[in-house]
Amino acid sequence: MKVFWKKYSGVCLAFALAAASFLAVCLIPAEKGEDEAEKRVIRVWNVDTFEGGKGSRTAFLKAAARRAEKGREGVYYLVSSYTAEGAEEAFRAGDAPDAISFGIGLSVFAERSLPLPHSFSGGEIGGETRAYPWCRGGYFLFSPDEDFEREGRTAISSGGSNLPEVAASLSGISGEALPALSAYTAFLGGKFRYLLGTQRDLCRFRARGVSVCARPLSAYCDLYQYYSVLSAERREDCLALLEELLSERTQAELEEIGMYSVRPPGEEGMLTAGVFLSAEALGQLRLAAGESGGKNLGNYLKTV
Repeated sequence: MKVFWKKYSGVCLAFALAAASFLAVCLIPAEKGEDEAEKRVIRVWNVDTFEGGKGSRTAFLKAAARRAEKGREGVYYLVSSYTAEGAEEAFRAGDAPDAISFGIGLSVFAERSLPLPHSFSGGEIGGETRAYPWCRGGYFLFSPDEDFEREGRTAISSGGSNLPEVAASLSGISGEALPALSAYTAFLGGKFRYLLGTQRDLCRFRARGVSVCARPLSAYCDLYQYYSVLSAERREDCLALLEELLSERTQAELEEIGMYSVRPPGEEGMLTAGVFLSAEALGQLRLAAGESGGKNLGNYLKTV
């Protein structure tokens, strides 16, 4: 036995060292190369607080995100759809995305939203733009023919967090507020001469092949889909998606979902309500629109 050990001890030792090296390679992970860099998952919530035109804004946002990923090595945008109630509940429970796409009526995210390198009055807090629109809708007055001066009742399409009553008041229009679909069907059924609606109604008419005349209302618009960044750590990645949304290509594709470009973000002289207004402030605006008949409402908008 001693002779055997003397003769083969070197071989056994070499084998043991080789086995130890092999185990070390298997058990200790190798350092990641450039091609295996850690991926960054950017969580983006899309919240629709008003009716769109057609199709899905979440799906549109996902398509834009895939393009944004191509210019950000290791970045993946995880776009999820939330209701306003669901987003607020999740946020109050301690959950929050890195960025959020949303409309008027979701003020809970105001304090977490970071300053953006763009300027738009509807997304300002304390003089800093914390939310910037990437698409918009619009208010319209619909008539069965070109005679918009003829006497007749107006149905005001109401729903979501937007303020069609303010659009009506600032446009000198009085009418009866009804749920969106009820207003649409009542107008189609001849119960109202006019319908004050949005881009969603325009898409409905076109889909049904109904011939109506539409007059854009340019005094006021709050039908903006905004984008805010909530994560300071991943701010640059979040901003990359915003820039893709504002790109010429993406803005040109908005007609596919019945929405309009924000290049520029608003028509000259068009008023809007701040996206971060509380539910109480929005209610006060509705009340003011009904009481003032448009008088001094524009000045009031600038103070809330």
